[in-house]
Amino acid sequence: MPTPSAEAVLADSAGDAAFATTLAKGLVVLEAFEGAKLLGNMELSVRTGLPRPTVARLTHTLAELGYLTYDPRVAKYAVGARALRMLHPLLAGMPFRQLARPLMQDLAYSVRGTVSIGLLDGSSMVYVETARSGDVGPHTPDIGMPIPVVRTAMGRAAASMLPEAEAARLERQLEAADGAMWSGYRDLYRDGLRQCAERQFCTCFGDYMPAIHAIAAPLFRLRERCFAINCGIPAFRLQQGQLEHGIGPRVRALAESIRVLVARPDSAEPGSRGAKTQTR
Repeated sequence: MPTPSAEAVLADSAGDAAFATTLAKGLVVLEAFEGAKLLGNMELSVRTGLPRPTVARLTHTLAELGYLTYDPRVAKYAVGARALRMLHPLLAGMPFRQLARPLMQDLAYSVRGTVSIGLLDGSSMVYVETARSGDVGPHTPDIGMPIPVVRTAMGRAAASMLPEAEAARLERQLEAADGAMWSGYRDLYRDGLRQCAERQFCTCFGDYMPAIHAIAAPLFRLRERCFAINCGIPAFRLQQGQLEHGIGPRVRALAESIRVLVARPDSAEPGSRGAKTQTR
């Protein structure tokens, strides 16, 4: 099961003598940059709940190590280039992305939208591969970008692969992460799981962004990590029923084609032979 945020782990580990609290606080500071390009120590203190003097020591250390950079003109920090190095080992362990990319690009051009693969990480999905046509509207997926599980077709498709106990634990985590969001989208989230169980894809009509309609299919569970593939299209380009009856089966077929490629004996994907999607 994907782990919760560093902030949540820090809160739950106060009595653990083996837990490296200072390291955890540093990771909390790095995670606070989600959705922000520049942050000052006071802003980071508000975002993390850590005292400002503690934040100041952590940002100074992270900047010395290259994980943050300091802009003296505005007295704020940005994520540094060294943090990007952390992404490469993760992506290098997913060679199926190269196999999938041409097929994803073909579908993206065909429907004039975006096609992406995401990885379940706690209450978020994180894009690990994406393909797009030209003008794709207000949402342009990019590798490393997180989106909420509960409000997206991709999140619901990935969650549909979890065994019952893990699925229940994820629901508790989703509620703890944002109670208001969970209350507002719980029924749609569970309906997405049901759709995936019945037809191997689910729809999302503007739940995350009103101008974008999306469809997603479970891809596979690899080394206990859940991957899903989605297709997002500006709503004005869709005719009634086209998403579920026309594009949905194509996304489902694309997911199956990728699984076949990954399962080939000559595939470079570690442990991929016989890889199958798992749905509840």
